[in-house]
Amino acid sequence: MARNTLWNLAGTGGPMLVALVTIPILIRELGTERFGLLNLAWMAVGYFSLFDFGLGRALTRVVAEKLGTGREEEIPALFWTALLLMLGLGVAGCAAGITASAWLVNSALKIPADLRQETRGAFYLLALSIPVTITTAGLRGTLEARQWFRLTGTLRAGMGLFTFVAPVAVLPFSRSLVPIVAALLAGRIVAWAIHLALCLRTMPALGRGRRIVRASIGPLLRTGGWMTVSNVVSPLMATLDRFLLGGLVSLSAVTYYATPFDLVTKLLIVPSALAGVLFPAFAAGFGQDAAQARRLLDRAVRWVLLAIFPCVLTIVVLAETGLRLWLGEGFAAKGTGVLQWLAIGVLFNSLAQIPFALLQGTGRADLTARFHLIELPLYVAALWALVNFLGLEGAAIAWSLRAALDMALLFAATGRLLPGPTTLPWRGLLILVAPGLALGFAAQPAAPALEVAFLVVALPCAAVAAWTWLLTLEERPLVQRLSQAALPRRSWAQ
Repeated sequence: MARNTLWNLAGTGGPMLVALVTIPILIRELGTERFGLLNLAWMAVGYFSLFDFGLGRALTRVVAEKLGTGREEEIPALFWTALLLMLGLGVAGCAAGITASAWLVNSALKIPADLRQETRGAFYLLALSIPVTITTAGLRGTLEARQWFRLTGTLRAGMGLFTFVAPVAVLPFSRSLVPIVAALLAGRIVAWAIHLALCLRTMPALGRGRRIVRASIGPLLRTGGWMTVSNVVSPLMATLDRFLLGGLVSLSAVTYYATPFDLVTKLLIVPSALAGVLFPAFAAGFGQDAAQARRLLDRAVRWVLLAIFPCVLTIVVLAETGLRLWLGEGFAAKGTGVLQWLAIGVLFNSLAQIPFALLQGTGRADLTARFHLIELPLYVAALWALVNFLGLEGAAIAWSLRAALDMALLFAATGRLLPGPTTLPWRGLLILVAPGLALGFAAQPAAPALEVAFLVVALPCAAVAAWTWLLTLEERPLVQRLSQAALPRRSWAQ
């Protein structure tokens, strides 16, 4: 699990480091308008996965379940049935994208007249990439169901690197968006072929069982449909605050809010990587041993808390100083409270990733979808009221309250789903989080030295509390070995 999580994390986080180098080059060479359109293209490719209606995720769950229950002979028919469905949805999405391209270029987006022709060509190519992107998600999900995260992580990292490197490689030959997007499409096609070859190689039975099972279509669509609800509503709640701030406060308020938001939510990469690994594990093992699924859930929650809490506490304490040094006095004055509240919300959201993976992995995607549908109107009402009353900080408070509600609902659902008394670390969570964040808010002196002094005291206290109340007797030797490996060895004889 740990190795797979690291592979998953590398596949997601590695390309971000390359983006830090390539994005300034692209902005300088393409100009702000072309780069803005390229940015839309990158975003569109990411959102094309919504066209699969959750079938990629549903395929991962079903394949993992068949593997866990020893019914591997049923996998080929499910694989080809799901892949054909995804291809059909991708073709429909492609047709919709081509049809909408003219409207997007001529009416919806404010594109300069001299860029409209190449933008239209780039949008046509983007539409052609929809079937490739969707079916690739199904192929990747099949590999992840078998815990082949080393392969999928490597491929994900390669695709991410190519996304940022390919436009730079095209620059010596052209500044037009058409060859740049064509290069991105070619890379997606190559990645698709590699994914398919790996699926056939790791599961040779797929090549011998190419048939469609109509009875599987309904269950796949139902599971994928519920997952799609979460996949649509969750990003909506993640972006709604910025649109509301722009409408109720000002566009500059969006900048003061979005910058801390984008910064602190990078912490979610860690629990997301772990949740991606746990999803097929829960799907494979829940039917065989629900008690083991509970132990896996409890351990994952505790380790996410141990990993994220020190980061959150540090951000809360150093928010004002960090923003002042990074972006100046004006930004620190308006963004400090935003960053602190969002950091707390990120902690709640990090912990919620684990029960979310369990519920979806065990076939209860309907619960996560219903929770999101319940949260959406409550969040909109809270966001509207708090933004009007508190401005920027109100938006951050509303987002964090929504994250806390989501976490509570998910843990309550898993508590009812899994047998036996709960062992989730509510006592440890209370000991670590509540006093720590309360002190973090209280400890906002003007002198940075006092903030550092507070962390020097608070972090060791949190470590002692974690050792005492969170770590089990089996986990403590592991922490000791990791600590010894991390510390430099000294030869006292010298």
